[in-house]
Amino acid sequence: MKFITSAGAFVLSSALFLPALTTTAYAAPIQEQDKLEPVVEEASSINQSARQSQLTIDQISDNMQERLQQYKRIMKEIDGLKVYTAQLEQQIGNQQQEKQDINDSIDKVSYVERQITPLMLRMIDSLESFVELDVPFLETERNERLAQLNDLMERANVDVSEKFRRVMEAYQIEADYGRNIEAYTAEHEINGQQQDVTFLRIGRVALIYKTRDGQHLGIWNQQERNWQELDSKHLPAVEEAIRIARKQLAPDMLMMPVFANKAATNSAAGQ
Repeated sequence: MKFITSAGAFVLSSALFLPALTTTAYAAPIQEQDKLEPVVEEASSINQSARQSQLTIDQISDNMQERLQQYKRIMKEIDGLKVYTAQLEQQIGNQQQEKQDINDSIDKVSYVERQITPLMLRMIDSLESFVELDVPFLETERNERLAQLNDLMERANVDVSEKFRRVMEAYQIEADYGRNIEAYTAEHEINGQQQDVTFLRIGRVALIYKTRDGQHLGIWNQQERNWQELDSKHLPAVEEAIRIARKQLAPDMLMMPVFANKAATNSAAGQ
């Protein structure tokens, strides 16, 4: 009986213990789940933070790429500006040199004016002597030009540069006379009477006149400084030359009478 009772007690005790053990077994997973929830939440928070960090990193990376491209563009602009600045500095240097040259020229203006005025006067005197000793063509026109130059030199309201330009222009006109052919009408004394004649000038080589009726021809002898009668056989050539000078005929070869330079002839004979 005791054994059984004891065994029964054991059984009873076991029966009483089993429900308690079962309750503990069910309670353990619930406690572990309660403990894991903070971990899961923390992991979720970490993941969310990581995603946010990644987005921030991506944004920073995009900004860095944009800034890098902007930096490259700015560097190219800076390189271009350096080249442009160097060019401007060179131009400024040249302008400074030109400015200095102009200032030096301005400082020398008064000196130049003092030197150039006597030079122009000497040039006009030389031109007057040259015209006086030259072949006597367009005498009125050339003398009037010289008179205008002398009058110009006495005027105070005309710049020195303009005076010098007019003097050089007169010299250029005189130089051109020796390189062209010209025909013009003027009065000329023949046998003590003034007659309208046509002058033919071929450079400074020949100066010939022809009366309107063609009865008289004359040529200037520069060596003897006088007019000489010209044979009427030269009339066709003279008339053709006059038409060429007036651009009524095309330029052509002309056979014209000229006086040989005696000095050159005598020199050649002596050799």
